Amino acid sequence: MTEIDKLQYALQQFAGITPEEFALSIPYWKYKTYKKGEFYNLHRNICKDLGFITSGVFRSYTVNEETGEEKNVFLYSSNGFVVSFKSFVNQIPCDYHTQALTDASIIYINILDLISLYQQSHQWETFGRLLAQEAFNVTMTRLEGFLFKSPEERYLDLVRQHPDIFNNVPLYHISSYLGIQGPSLSRIRKRISRQ
Repeated sequence: MTEIDKLQYALQQFAGITPEEFALSIPYWKYKTYKKGEFYNLHRNICKDLGFITSGVFRSYTVNEETGEEKNVFLYSSNGFVVSFKSFVNQIPCDYHTQALTDASIIYINILDLISLYQQSHQWETFGRLLAQEAFNVTMTRLEGFLFKSPEERYLDLVRQHPDIFNNVPLYHISSYLGIQGPSLSRIRKRISRQ
């Protein structure tokens, strides 16, 4: 399956985009590869592209200006979208960095091209609405996870959402995303492996 086939399948599953409607978008998509550590978008830059990850893992993170400590806010993996959504939709500077945690590849579309598709097609308009709902759900799930769930429950949620992440990403990034220290993550993993 080619990258464009993966994208077409994902969009059909996610938003019911038919082959005919997908064909409208083909001229707009571009392909890009990232080396581990390269940035998809930088803090204070405006995110102009919506990426579909064909391979690899990205993170969005903030940096404490006093201590230099990094905190992972979001993780994105294969067959999902990578975007600084608030920055992308509002075309305002982004509040965090988005960086490849592994070598990665994406297919991406510019905001202006996506808006053009919204104007041409009801299905693409629906995609935009569903994408906004998904961004809202991801953000609320993240917030509610910290408010209502234990670190172990957050860990299990991560395993369900990103099953391959532990094979590709150092544990300190996972600890940061879960809001716990490394030793706590080790204890959680040990406890779960015994069950």
